[in-house]
Amino acid sequence: LRLFGQESLFLIGTRILSGTVSAQQAGTAFADVAEGIVHTVHGLVIEQFAGQYGRISNQETAIVAMGRLGSREMTASSDLDLILLYDHDHAQPDSDGAKSLQGAQYFARFTQRLISAFTTRTNYGVLYDIDMRLRPSGRAGPVASRLDSFADYQEREAWTWEHMALTRARVISSSPELRRQIEDIIRTVLMRPRDATATAADVADMRRAIAEEKGEMDIWDLKNAAGGITDIDFIAQYLQLVHAAEKPGILHVSTLAVLDSAAKLGVLPQSEAEILRSAARLYHDLTQILRLCVTGKFNPETAGEDLRRVMARAGDTPDFSALEARVRETQAEVRRGGGPRGGGGGAARGPV
Repeated sequence: LRLFGQESLFLIGTRILSGTVSAQQAGTAFADVAEGIVHTVHGLVIEQFAGQYGRISNQETAIVAMGRLGSREMTASSDLDLILLYDHDHAQPDSDGAKSLQGAQYFARFTQRLISAFTTRTNYGVLYDIDMRLRPSGRAGPVASRLDSFADYQEREAWTWEHMALTRARVISSSPELRRQIEDIIRTVLMRPRDATATAADVADMRRAIAEEKGEMDIWDLKNAAGGITDIDFIAQYLQLVHAAEKPGILHVSTLAVLDSAAKLGVLPQSEAEILRSAARLYHDLTQILRLCVTGKFNPETAGEDLRRVMARAGDTPDFSALEARVRETQAEVRRGGGPRGGGGGAARGPV
């Protein structure tokens, strides 16, 4: 699996650098590879773990993709944001193996085994880095959540930023019945009526916190820069949380798809939707290149001429100086008026 994963990522990467696939196609391809590997590892670990600890009556597990895997916008260096959910016969919580484990303990240890399958370093390296910070209750909570606990947490305790993250949630390995139950829970939470002003304040608070922690002045930090990827993602997530109750068609894991739907549904002016779509495509084109070629922060002063030329081509500009000017202007456009602010069925000018 490690060898297959590395070869697949290499093939996708060469096509990005040669310009034969778009950033959106590459993001989908990276996600397809990851999803196939996750599904395979999930099945292998289930069988291996059952051989040691047995099974619990009517047990089921599901892996939910979050973040870039969930939205199918991955890059070559993306880690996997995952949540593990489980269910079983609550009246018979003990496993039937020689080494019996009880419900929560069983699935916590199962999840640790699953993480190890991805992250243990072999001669072929690691499969993926795994990030489970988006799980209910955060880092302090259990690594696996029972289905009813997940539903109760999302309904009663989750913060706005957790529901923002939930807009990208996608079940990638599960039985059909458990998948349906999880998708129903997510849809119910996202379609809950919300106060637009309070939601906008929560989104803005989250954005300020990220800016304070990671900075927003480096234009080549395309994710965190003011007017960058995070701003566009947050606008799309805000639109979904505020309008999904009346316009469920706005729900989608992809930011670009949300912006398209928001414009069609009349909750985002066409002119602003085009600013955001154009910016998102530019950022994703450049991010795919940078994640392949640069470790750490990108510094134009020390970057090789070949990389600068590839980036200029990806940004559809004649040279790197023109690309830099385009990035600055795009970020300024997003800051000037790329999103909704306020309630009702329409949208007001100005970023969240």
